[in-house]
Amino acid sequence: MENKKAKIILAKVFSNKMDKSATVIVERQIKHPVNGKFIKRTSKFHIHDENNECVIGQQVRIQQTRPISKTKFWTLVKED
Repeated sequence: MENKKAKIILAKVFSNKMDKSATVIVERQIKHPVNGKFIKRTSKFHIHDENNECVIGQQVRIQQTRPISKTKFWTLVKED
């Protein structure tokens, strides 16, 4: 299932109330164009969690994959 071109990113589990799915948050820092300070930006993704292994607050690695449903384009690779 490992694809060399697929993106793999580190995320934090936000919600695990769905069956075989979870919601994760990815944080990144961008530099403000005017004053140069770094600002935190977050993105939420729905991931496919086949065995319902995710726990809220846990750091996980997710991999981009084919569309699984209307909102799920990421799958769980491993837990850290």
